[in-house]
Amino acid sequence: MDPSGGVVARIIDEVYDLCRTDTSGTLADYIPELAAVQPDSFGICLATADGRVYGSGDLDTAFTIQSISKPFTYALALADRGVAAVGERIDVEPSGEPFFEISLDPRTQRPRNPMINAGAIAAASLIKGTDAADRFARIRRSYSRFAGRELSMNEAVYASEARTGYRNRSIGYLLRGAGIIDIDPDEAVDRYFRQCSIDVTCRDLALMAATLANNGINPLTRERALTRPLVEQVLSVMTTCGMYDSAGDWVTTVGLPAKSGVGGGILAVLPGQIGIAVYSPRLDAHGSSVRGVKACRELSTRLGLHFLHVTRAAHTAIRAAYSVAEAPSRLRRDADELTVLREFGDRARIFELHGDLLFAGAESTVRTVEDAAHELEALVLDLREVGDVSPIAIRMLNDLEAELAAAGCRVALVDPDGKLGHLVSSLDPSDPRGRVFIDRDSATEWCEQLILDRHRPPGQECPVAYTIDQHPALAEMPDDECAQLAKEFETRTIARGELIVARDSRRCGLFLILDGRVRFTFTDRDNRRHRLITLTPGMSFGETSMLAGVPYTNDVYAETTVRVAVLPPARFDQLTSQAPQIKLALLERLAAAAYTQADAAIRAVAANGRI
Repeated sequence: MDPSGGVVARIIDEVYDLCRTDTSGTLADYIPELAAVQPDSFGICLATADGRVYGSGDLDTAFTIQSISKPFTYALALADRGVAAVGERIDVEPSGEPFFEISLDPRTQRPRNPMINAGAIAAASLIKGTDAADRFARIRRSYSRFAGRELSMNEAVYASEARTGYRNRSIGYLLRGAGIIDIDPDEAVDRYFRQCSIDVTCRDLALMAATLANNGINPLTRERALTRPLVEQVLSVMTTCGMYDSAGDWVTTVGLPAKSGVGGGILAVLPGQIGIAVYSPRLDAHGSSVRGVKACRELSTRLGLHFLHVTRAAHTAIRAAYSVAEAPSRLRRDADELTVLREFGDRARIFELHGDLLFAGAESTVRTVEDAAHELEALVLDLREVGDVSPIAIRMLNDLEAELAAAGCRVALVDPDGKLGHLVSSLDPSDPRGRVFIDRDSATEWCEQLILDRHRPPGQECPVAYTIDQHPALAEMPDDECAQLAKEFETRTIARGELIVARDSRRCGLFLILDGRVRFTFTDRDNRRHRLITLTPGMSFGETSMLAGVPYTNDVYAETTVRVAVLPPARFDQLTSQAPQIKLALLERLAAAAYTQADAAIRAVAANGRI
């Protein structure tokens, strides 16, 4: 878990160097142990929501979490008691007052929010457990889940806080007198002292922030520390109240949910993306780290992190868009079909989407499709690379599907995980709900077939099946040569799914497909089999192996029940001496067919490099 290098690391180093020269501010001398720390310690750490860590400076120097503990204890209280029950004792309104103010809201008689000391002590009183020791142990374990390692309490700092914390004890008794806490106020305040005395590092805080950014799941351990709805509650309160009486300035200039502590730490979160932590113990008048505030402001500006700043990426949900003329399926088609698809294939388009699909991404996708709707007869939306899909995005895409269907454009989804809620796939081509496929290649073939059904000239239908002498490899030969060659072939019927030729096989014969479909396959890294290309009646395979003796590089299966005519290797070789003219004519026909198909095959493989 060493901090990563590269571009981001260099930016953090630049920010570190910029802020390091600022030595303004003072240590928190009202807690004796905090006044004894190294004043010039400084670290910046950034952790992404998938666990990548970047940092500069003192990343592993231990310091006490202090008030940064407040959102995490509040989170545990919410999990223990529920949002409504906690809300009856702690408000969520900005106070505009210093964090240590001895006051309650004059109207509700409740602490104004859980980020000031009064609200934090009230939250500590709500933690469940068999006794005081168990209740604190649950707090420590909760913090540890966020950090991804076992944290411990600093006994010296706890003793120092307990010895000098008269103001917090006053707050505890005020809360007890107002009926906000219903336990011994000394126990509640002692638990608050203990939670503030837990040791963390800058790296720990960054991962705790990244866990909040990752909807409550620690990106390294994958352990859930908090449910998604409660993460939203906690981050909302951090946004409005986390920086105390400087919250307004923080939101406008930094724009991240955050929490500071008099131990010198600052934790900030960009939901869904990153967590930031800074440690430097010199404090400003609000009790926040001077370098920490400056570093967060600089990072937000340089990296464009303000949560109200909508980046271009948030609008761009379309990773790629193309037509079936540009990227055909892996089904090899005859020359007449290829002609139709080259002329009309632009009327069927595939859109590959990616990232989390929220309103902005859905809006850009819908707008792009609607702008081209008058030209479309078939549309595929590939959602396999999409992460979270918001309810409004689901509704917008479903409405788009119905709108296009009403205009005569058929829509298909590549959505094997049912991200849009389509758990079944209709086989009725007129069904406005369209089709759902597990891979893009099958959806592309479906589009091609729609275009062919609409635009193929009358009478151009391909034969469903051939006899041997009707197969294109023999059909143009003189009748006597055709009849003589046809006798050399053996007819075989192969059941659907049966292996016809195994990979690495050599010279198994020349195969002419008379009826059904044959699939060449490959296996991916997860040992799943995929289609490389499909051959149909009138096509052939095995020529290269027969002529050059090279092994097959792929397995060949019967995609449907297949009837093939096979020219065995021995008879193929005998033609050289017994009927050289017939063999030459056969090879010329096979070469012509291969040339016709080469362009389509190359384009299909190139366009479908991703499965």
